[in-house]
Amino acid sequence: MKTENKGFNLTIPVNNFDLSYDDLGEGNIPVIFLHGFPFDKSMWQGQLDFLKSAYRVIACDIRGFGKSMDEQSPLSIDLFADDLIAFMDQLNIEKAIVCGLSMGGFITLNAHERFPDRFEALILADTQCIADTPEVKEKRYEAISEIEGNGVANFNEGFIKKVFHEDSFTNKKELVEKLSSVVYSNSEHIIQQGLVALAERSETCSTLGKINIPTLIICGKDDMVTPLAQSEAMKESIKGATLQVIENAGHVSNLEQPDEFNQHLLEFLNALNVVNIQGFKVD
Repeated sequence: MKTENKGFNLTIPVNNFDLSYDDLGEGNIPVIFLHGFPFDKSMWQGQLDFLKSAYRVIACDIRGFGKSMDEQSPLSIDLFADDLIAFMDQLNIEKAIVCGLSMGGFITLNAHERFPDRFEALILADTQCIADTPEVKEKRYEAISEIEGNGVANFNEGFIKKVFHEDSFTNKKELVEKLSSVVYSNSEHIIQQGLVALAERSETCSTLGKINIPTLIICGKDDMVTPLAQSEAMKESIKGATLQVIENAGHVSNLEQPDEFNQHLLEFLNALNVVNIQGFKVD
């Protein structure tokens, strides 16, 4: 256990690799942030800075990404979810509030389906419960072949164009450049393995009706990767879920409109805290 360690770029052995994570603030029930593909934990910096004075906040580099190096293992959403639970075990975290964006949301829903008693609440940002359609799966494997033959630059450029709201390319150039550098820091192998993990994931829509914990869904109004309609469908399937739509944001709503995203997080977490204090005498 390393619960006494706080700070940035900590490492802990999990499932035969060294997982890199940031762990800030104090709180009885931590909030764990899972990044999207092909990003890293740095995408949550604005959320950690905002919440650390009131909550314990943890951001992980998912296996293979960021500083959580693993160039050998075949990657899958199942494996990522296993890693999450093993990570929680290593830090002696019985229950957590888990916030996953895009692929991080796939991992969150997968893990909740198999380990529901480890979750206090869910935050699903710019994600969806569906599996890839045959057409989308085929496109992912075409992208893998393209990377194999011609390198990763075309894929990375196309991907970056899809994740941002069009205004960001004019008004938030520094943000676009920063996230682009994160995308380009991945090896070709990890991009390919990540695409396989996404293509082969199972749907979780059929299990949403079983979710009986507080759930916040956040989506950029102009998300082209996981469209708003998918968030709306999840809200209808999860009893009591709240949906917050963020204007002038695409697939990375937490980066494009951080103030609004953070406010939605804070209101949700504060409401959970009130319930805990009133119902369970938690300080």
